[in-house]
Amino acid sequence: MSLESVRAFLAARAPDIAVLETAESSATVALAAAAHGVSPERIAKTLSLRVGDRVMLLVTRGDARLDNRKAKAELGGKPRMLDAEEVERLTGHPVGGVCPFGLATPLPVYCDRSLLAFDEVVPAAGSIRSALRIAPARMAELVDAQWVDVCQDPPAGG
Repeated sequence: MSLESVRAFLAARAPDIAVLETAESSATVALAAAAHGVSPERIAKTLSLRVGDRVMLLVTRGDARLDNRKAKAELGGKPRMLDAEEVERLTGHPVGGVCPFGLATPLPVYCDRSLLAFDEVVPAAGSIRSALRIAPARMAELVDAQWVDVCQDPPAGG
């Protein structure tokens, strides 16, 4: 389902956005940055989280780390990562290919404000060998995401 569900989502809502497929894996931030010729911070990584009994997706810049205090305040509790099986069951995407597009289960999506530093970011597209290029604001608009400030400040110069 995964890659095809992302293609169907884009065909319906953003037909101008192309899915980029690579021969090599882009399952980690470092691999994705190398595969798509961008710096790691421009990779839009999607984290699958549970806060209390709520499951959500959080899209952050590739080099971002959660700030526990900010995350707890903004999300209403301490976030915990889902395990790989639950991620795939709920999103329809394998770990390394998770994105906010074409989800198997409707989930709330949050985008960290640190993404706004870039004109274009590269999120996965439902598989470990696919991605797309998109403006952060457009990505958030397409998935009805809420903007939050839950990450540590980016490294100096980043």
